[in-house]
Amino acid sequence: MQPLAGLALPLITRAVSAVGVVAFPPESVMVTVTARPVPVRSSVHWAPKPTTATVPRIRTCVRAVLEGWRISPTVADALLLVVSELVTNAVQYADAVTDRLRVTVTFGGGWLQLEVADGDPALPGAGAEVDPDSESGRGLMIVHLLVAEMCGEVAALPCGRGKAVRVRIPAS
Repeated sequence: MQPLAGLALPLITRAVSAVGVVAFPPESVMVTVTARPVPVRSSVHWAPKPTTATVPRIRTCVRAVLEGWRISPTVADALLLVVSELVTNAVQYADAVTDRLRVTVTFGGGWLQLEVADGDPALPGAGAEVDPDSESGRGLMIVHLLVAEMCGEVAALPCGRGKAVRVRIPAS
């Protein structure tokens, strides 16, 4: 595996544009691929600014990547829900302390891994009490339940000056 040189970026941009994705600037995208039709290990990451527009853009980009990796619709839908929740949390809670998020999706060894990193060192409180009348505050609980149902793992860990929330689920 080697990072793609500038030659491949126009191909990626065209492919992304073909599915209606709003592409991020080239400096915010890193793609690693293998030469096999179904990747042995492949990774894609984005480094967007934490804005509300980032959530649907990342979801659309991740959807295109999962389709390219031929991930089943059931698994893809679950990971897309997780992406939406984690990126929304990062935008909502880390926006004041970070100017970039890092979203990475990796496929290899029969597993999909999603990592959402931001510059806020505060680790999320899984299972925190939520007011039953509140309209928000359930996203991380939903992520934990969905990932557990898929026999996966969720971890929140320090990452540089911030944190990363990492999710692993079986790819099939």
